Amino acid sequence: MKIAIVGTGYVGLVSGVCLAARGHDVACVDLRAEIVTRLNEGKPHIYEAGLPQLLAEGLASGKFRATLDLEEALAEAALVMIAVGTPSTEGRIDLQFVNAAAAQIGQFMAKTERFLSVVVKSTVIPGTTDVVVRRVLEKTAGKRLGQFGLGMNPEFLREGNAVEDFMEPDRIIFGHEDAETLHRLEELYGSWNCDKLAVNSRTAEMIKYANNCLLATQISAVNELANLCFEMGGIDVREVMRGVHLDKRWSPVLPAGRMQPGILAYLIPGCGFGGSCFPKDVQALRTLGQERGLAMRWLQAVLDINEQQPLQIIRMLESALGTLQARRILVLGLAFKPGTDDVRESVSIRIIQRLVELGAQVSAHDPVALPNARRELAGIPIEFVTGWQNGLADHDAIVIATRWRDYEALATPALSEKLRGRVVIDARGMFQASDFPGAAYLTIGRRMPQP
Repeated sequence: MKIAIVGTGYVGLVSGVCLAARGHDVACVDLRAEIVTRLNEGKPHIYEAGLPQLLAEGLASGKFRATLDLEEALAEAALVMIAVGTPSTEGRIDLQFVNAAAAQIGQFMAKTERFLSVVVKSTVIPGTTDVVVRRVLEKTAGKRLGQFGLGMNPEFLREGNAVEDFMEPDRIIFGHEDAETLHRLEELYGSWNCDKLAVNSRTAEMIKYANNCLLATQISAVNELANLCFEMGGIDVREVMRGVHLDKRWSPVLPAGRMQPGILAYLIPGCGFGGSCFPKDVQALRTLGQERGLAMRWLQAVLDINEQQPLQIIRMLESALGTLQARRILVLGLAFKPGTDDVRESVSIRIIQRLVELGAQVSAHDPVALPNARRELAGIPIEFVTGWQNGLADHDAIVIATRWRDYEALATPALSEKLRGRVVIDARGMFQASDFPGAAYLTIGRRMPQP
């Protein structure tokens, strides 16, 4: 199938190269000439495992290309996906890019009699596709629904695992407003072997938000419990959660043994969730409910807990060091999660900002996110380092803020020796106190005796 994708961010580009890998002819459209040039040279502008290889394969086979020309991309396309950004403004998603893309597509449709299915891939609140996008398309195309198709195909891509998630999904949702668009979506994903659910567009939009809001709820709930464990003392929240995970409703016992479902990863304490999805999606659904007269206390509590969780790291540092004024602190990890260079809503960024406000001298490292972090923290007096292992002994405290595998080296004898007399704040629960003999080791939800 010939398809066009408007947008080359995490969703648009990953979707494009993956669909091309399955034999579809894909044209990805972007307004930025430098991005289009880079993509056609095989150089992705985002960090994602497996993406460079699939991009190179798509270019070599002729199945993938990037272009500035939307009309050229639509000329023979049976389906166009809108995969542009929906940034958050005061808890509401901003639809300006979605509306602009829909208007341009509508203008193209006004000049052709060919039936085109327009599918929203961007994350948008329920009612966006069947009301807002439909209205824009009908106005600019001068046509009614039925003369063109309309649908919504939500993405469930985890940054850092986006290619894997697209190629091996657990489900695909076919939101549609007409039978022909449903047929085209089924054809588009015909080679995928997973559960597929056909619903109307509004339901498809809600599935995406419900999914992320419930996952975010688990994170905030376990962090609230972890903070109480820390304050009580004598309780290791990781042992508490191991006991919880053994409930067969979380990890069923099958004839072959006990399952360890991936959902349990969201019941592990840490310093809060970040990224481009969870914070924005929870805020958007909360605001949607409030605008319809619902208090949405549950989602507000999830956001409140997450807003305060990075400050738990600050409290732990203060409990170990006293004043943070002039203290040298190394923050390891700037991306909001491992496997990506995305620092949007990163907990690490918020921790650093607060440390600087309190007078600490901050150094920071990340294996891939340093360029984005420099832009995000422009004007804030911190030192970005590349050889993080060399300066461990020069700092009063080390904060492990992102669970990169690179940092597992901290537990090796050569590096742990450098941490004697230092404070180690393990915000992601990567280690045990025994890994750092002679150091003051603290982690979320566990207050350990000081050496």
